[in-house]
Amino acid sequence: MIVMALSSGTSVDGIDVALADLTLDDQTVRLVPLLHREVDFSAALRSDVLSALPLQTTTMEQVCRIDTLLGQEFAAAARKVMHERTSSGLDTPELVVSHGQTLFHWVEDGSVRGTLQLGQPAWIAEATGLPVVSDVRIADVAAGGQGAPLASLLDLLLLHDRLDPCAALNLGGIGNVTVAGAGIRPVAFDTGPANALLDAAIRRDSGGRAHVDIDGTRAAAGVVHDGLLAALLDHPYYRQPPPKTTGKETFNANYLESVSVATGTQSLLAEDLLATLVELTATTVADALRPYRVGDVVAAGGGTHNPTLMRRLGAHLKPSRLSTIDSLGLDSSAKEAYLFALIGFLSWHGLPGTVSNCTGARHTTIAGRITPGAQPLRLPEPARSTPTTLLIDHPSARPPR
Repeated sequence: MIVMALSSGTSVDGIDVALADLTLDDQTVRLVPLLHREVDFSAALRSDVLSALPLQTTTMEQVCRIDTLLGQEFAAAARKVMHERTSSGLDTPELVVSHGQTLFHWVEDGSVRGTLQLGQPAWIAEATGLPVVSDVRIADVAAGGQGAPLASLLDLLLLHDRLDPCAALNLGGIGNVTVAGAGIRPVAFDTGPANALLDAAIRRDSGGRAHVDIDGTRAAAGVVHDGLLAALLDHPYYRQPPPKTTGKETFNANYLESVSVATGTQSLLAEDLLATLVELTATTVADALRPYRVGDVVAAGGGTHNPTLMRRLGAHLKPSRLSTIDSLGLDSSAKEAYLFALIGFLSWHGLPGTVSNCTGARHTTIAGRITPGAQPLRLPEPARSTPTTLLIDHPSARPPR
C-alpha cells in the first residue's frame, strides 16, 4: 500500500511529508520512496509551539489551540500532496500516519511516565478521507518503555546484514543512536542534544529572527571554550546507562543560560558559543558509541547538513567511518518521515512497531491509534510473520499500478 507520513521533529522546523510504497513479502518489507517534502509552519503557529515548550508556562486553552492548528496545518499539507498526485494521474495514498509535534516527554528518575504529541488527527482524516494512524509512542511507554528511539525499528531492519558492529545515528534536535551487528544484542538510546542547543543559541543571538546556523558557518568561525564545554559535559544524563531518552525538557535555552551564568560565559561571542556546542554534540555522540567499537556510523537528520558538525563528528569518531543514510537509498532529511510510514504500515497489518530491547519495554507493541476516514474502517487480516529485513527500492524498479 502507499502510505503518507507527516511529522515534525524537536527542532520545530516544519512538517515533513513523505510518501512510501510499501510491500510486505514474508519477512521482507520493500520501501519505495515516492516523495519527500518539507512544509513550513505558519509563523504564528511556530511561535505558539516554541512558546509552549518547556520550560515555558502555558494554559489548557493554548494546548487546545495548538492541537487544533497543528492538526489543520498537517491536514492542509496532506491534502495539497494528494491533490497534486491526483491532478498528475499518480497513485494516491491509502493510509496516513501522523506523528504530530512533541510538546512534552515526561521523564522522571530515568523512567518515561508519559509523552505528549499534538496535532489532532481528525482534521487530517476529514481533509483526506483516509484513516490516520497517530499517537505512535504511547503504547511503548505504557509497556514500560521509553517511547524512543523509535528509529531503532527501521535501523535494525535496514542494517540486518551487517556482520560487524555498526551504528545508525540521527541528528535532530536530540541525537539518537542504534547499535546493530551479527551476534550482538541491539541497543538504542538518545545521546543528548544534537541541534537543540545550537538552535537555541542562534535564536538568542538573533532575537528570534534566525533559527539555524546555516551550513555551520558561524560555528566554523568560532573557538571552543574549554571551561564551558567541560561544564556542559558534566550533565548527569551522559552517565546514565541505556535505554534512556531525553528532550528539550532538559536541554533547552534555559539550561544553556544557567550553565553560561555558572561559568561566567554569558558574554561569549556567538561564534565561540556555537563552536563549543558543536563540540558538545560531536563529543557526546562519540563517547556514547565508544564502548561498542562500531566500524561504521550511518547518519541522518538535519544535522547532516551542517558541515562543521559533520567534520567534528568524523574526527571524534575515528577510527569509525562516518557516512550518511543517502548511501543506502534514503534521503538523510526524510528518514524519520519514512520511519513513521513504516510504523503505520506495520500497525495496519497487526505487527509491532517497536523493538523492546531498544526502548526498554516489557514487550513489543503495535503502535498508535486509528482515526477512521470517510469510509467504514476495515483492517486487513493480520500478517503472519514479523519482518526482519527492509529493502529500499528505487521508484523505477517497480511498475506503475
